Amino acid sequence: MRFLALSLLACISTLSNADTIIHAGTIITAEEKQILQNHSIIVRENKIHALREGFVEANDGDRVIDLSQHTVLPGLMDMHTHLSYQHEGPSTYMQRFQLNGADYALRAAHFAEKTLMAGFTTVRNLGDSYNETIALRKAIARGMAVGPRIFTTGKSIATTGGHADPTNGTTNQIMGDPGPKEGVVNGVADARKAVRQRYKDGADLIKITATGGVLSLAKNGQNPQFMQDELNAIVTTAKDYGMTVAVHAHGKEGMLRAINAGVDSIEHGTYMDEEVMQAMVKAGTFYVPTVIAGNFVAQKAKIKGFFPEVVRPKAAAIGPLIQSTFGKAHAYGVKIAFGTDSGVSPHGTNAQEFALMVEAGMPAHDAILSATMHTADLLNIEEELGSISEGKLADMIAVQGNPLEDITVLENVAFVMKDGQVYKHSLQ
Repeated sequence: MRFLALSLLACISTLSNADTIIHAGTIITAEEKQILQNHSIIVRENKIHALREGFVEANDGDRVIDLSQHTVLPGLMDMHTHLSYQHEGPSTYMQRFQLNGADYALRAAHFAEKTLMAGFTTVRNLGDSYNETIALRKAIARGMAVGPRIFTTGKSIATTGGHADPTNGTTNQIMGDPGPKEGVVNGVADARKAVRQRYKDGADLIKITATGGVLSLAKNGQNPQFMQDELNAIVTTAKDYGMTVAVHAHGKEGMLRAINAGVDSIEHGTYMDEEVMQAMVKAGTFYVPTVIAGNFVAQKAKIKGFFPEVVRPKAAAIGPLIQSTFGKAHAYGVKIAFGTDSGVSPHGTNAQEFALMVEAGMPAHDAILSATMHTADLLNIEEELGSISEGKLADMIAVQGNPLEDITVLENVAFVMKDGQVYKHSLQ
């Protein structure tokens, strides 16, 4: 009996020390613009233990994954998602009166799995209704749900009547007077309280809506919606709690105020001009363009009845401009971090953003870096993720073909590993 027990312990020990060896035909490491041919990636537990030239042989108990005919890249990252939401036409605007927190949480779990299977192993989720992605983040981390690594804001912060005020478009009887807990602030004290509430809720970062928006039930899509002192209070308080600040913004003045306050990223940035770009370069502010969302709303604005009439002209005007703005910002030297606003466009199609970026003038390799090392930089996790490097977490994807020659191959991911665990392997 003692011999049997020792034998079982030896087997368990052998299995626990087993490595996963990936034979990779091409590796885009995202370490600068390094490309490796015919290398082995040795994964031990949840980290990249080593990179070896050639296809190394496995030891007893090791697992070999043959990706010798594929291109291997770091797991992709999307810095602007809405996992619990997906625009479905006219019925979308009624869902906030029909769905409960549990409904949103289950939707988020479903869309999170689709996102992971599309090759996105890390996302920022910028706006909840019931803090549902805070719960989902915990469930994924515990192995109770399947999805990407989530950095979430919980509920966004807006001003009364501003984009992300949850009571916009409701009757007076149910409108009420939402405050900082609900994500609506007016004045410096409210601004500080709203940030602290999100810290208490378990959010990872702060998201504010510094200007009007496209899909909200309000006429203006670009007016500034926070005063400078409110923005300063939000950013200062967020920094005290170790949180970054992401800023929804379409209009110029709202962007300039936010950049002046010291925010970390501008999302969408439709009416960005050279003055704004210059301010962003000087401050080191990231730009998250969400070109696919602009493309989506511009196309849907052509369909009568798809959007409410107050939304339709905003979608028609703002949507087509985002791709052009992105191209100019990239050429100017603004730091770009990949983001899609998925939930506006369908989840799982995130990688279609790459083709739009390349079409606007960004080289394919730079587009890939925008979704790997640059996103890791924005999240302050560049020591852990963002490249295929020894010591980093084992987040990797593989595709057939060469994305440097045809970026659209990233839309068909054959292999997904997150944190050393294989979630998709369509080659088996």
